[in-house]
Amino acid sequence: MATLPQQADAAARRAANFDGTWNVMFTTQAGNCSATYNAPFAVAGRRVMSAGGGKVTGGITSGGNVAVQISVGASVARGRGRLAGATGSGTWSGLIQGDRCRGVWQATRS
Repeated sequence: MATLPQQADAAARRAANFDGTWNVMFTTQAGNCSATYNAPFAVAGRRVMSAGGGKVTGGITSGGNVAVQISVGASVARGRGRLAGATGSGTWSGLIQGDRCRGVWQATRS
């Protein structure tokens, strides 16, 4: 039987499986926003952050469930979804340059 420290180490290793840079493409399905946006995100342990452009904050569970908030100037969007292996997908919604928009996102690890 695994001890608590061993279980914690195993959970940390599973979370680290998502470490790296992820290229995320956002597609708008509703609202008057650009059709697509691209943004790189960085994952380190249980944290999700910007890998260039804008402020990204969020987290990821050891199972790959991810939640983020992206801010660029007065625009802000929130997204939820799941990463698995080297890909991921989910939904997003936000206020982009004064317009309420929502859509889906897809990610690939670089």
